[in-house]
Amino acid sequence: MKTLKVGMLGCGVVGSQIALQLLANKSDLASRAGANLELVKVAVKNINTKRDGIKSELLTNDGASIVNDPAIDLIIEVIGGIEPARELILTALKNGKSVVTANKSLLAKHGAELYTAADKANVDLYYEAAVAGAIPILRPLRESLVGDHVLRIMGIVNGTTNYILTKMDESGTAFADALGQAQSLGFAEADPTADIEGIDAAAKAAILAGLAFHSRVTDADVYREGISKITATDVKVAKAMDMVIKLLAIAELTPEGAISVRVHPALISRSHPLAAVRESFNAVFVEAKSAGQMMFYGRGAGGEPTASAILGDLVAVARHKVSGGIGPRESDYADLKIAQIGQTKTRYLIRLNVSDKPGVLESVAHVFASHKVSIQTVRQTGTGDKAELIVMTHSSTESALAATVKDLGKLEAVSDVSSVLRVEGVN
Repeated sequence: MKTLKVGMLGCGVVGSQIALQLLANKSDLASRAGANLELVKVAVKNINTKRDGIKSELLTNDGASIVNDPAIDLIIEVIGGIEPARELILTALKNGKSVVTANKSLLAKHGAELYTAADKANVDLYYEAAVAGAIPILRPLRESLVGDHVLRIMGIVNGTTNYILTKMDESGTAFADALGQAQSLGFAEADPTADIEGIDAAAKAAILAGLAFHSRVTDADVYREGISKITATDVKVAKAMDMVIKLLAIAELTPEGAISVRVHPALISRSHPLAAVRESFNAVFVEAKSAGQMMFYGRGAGGEPTASAILGDLVAVARHKVSGGIGPRESDYADLKIAQIGQTKTRYLIRLNVSDKPGVLESVAHVFASHKVSIQTVRQTGTGDKAELIVMTHSSTESALAATVKDLGKLEAVSDVSSVLRVEGVN
């Protein structure tokens, strides 16, 4: 049986698991790939750090020596970040080496450059692990659904934020306390900004949108809001309405044929499948014209789950190397425009602190009507100066809603607009 030599860039939590699984499952992986997969070199920052199960002679602190080594056939990149990962991958592709990566940030910013380099060199660029860890979602979009028309994707693609929001929903925990719990359990970094502000989810949303709608989408095209402003009161109000708050990555076609891509917290009905996705798990809900509705669910991060996705890709590119074939190329033929957030339509839940006196509801309703935002329901809690109006709207554009909120804040009877949340997945 032919032997394919594998070089790996990075050996942290994920890289260590890849190396261990390559060694532990050597025979099975060889049978599935049609070739022995031999890990021959691993680039790390510090070659003196002990790594259980990985021989020290495999380690080097020179990543360039791996991607330029003519004896190495396949490259795995798990460094993360933009540089030096970008330059190393481009060099590997130029040298005729197929690449498997988990680098969502790099793909969301420079995906087009990488795809072009892979096409020019006639090699594979696979990246299943870049979105939702072990969950197989990218390959179904690239291959299984390529004969269909995807209409909408709505997913929970960040385990940290989902853990925080689960604790706030189930235990009434305040945001700061739930974040602290996530950090103590290792679900959140010491600096959680990329997670709680939606940066991580936005990169994944860009990748999903590009595959689903056959267009180039970058993270700069994604409208983004995080969960740091979600309060215990927001969660309590959602529960009273039999709803739950989730950080959602949404990519959909607009009626005008553009792509709307956004990441933000939203309320969804507890009857929706995504509402049952708890703690650090991920799920992606896909709606296609012929296939209908599907949900892909599982562990979205962690060493072993991510290694599983990377090894699946490694077997695929190894098969192509053995047979002389090639996997799916970038599909960007549609070249659809990106819709501005102001054009996006959805429903909203607005909470207003108001004075409880005659004419207040009428003045509030007038502001909504003046911007052609239709009210579905209004509920009042409290009395006197501590009254609160909770308004649910019908579907409206983001720009109309923003103008409405601005004018509501000018009303004498409105002390403040305390919360504006989108509502998704509700008919």
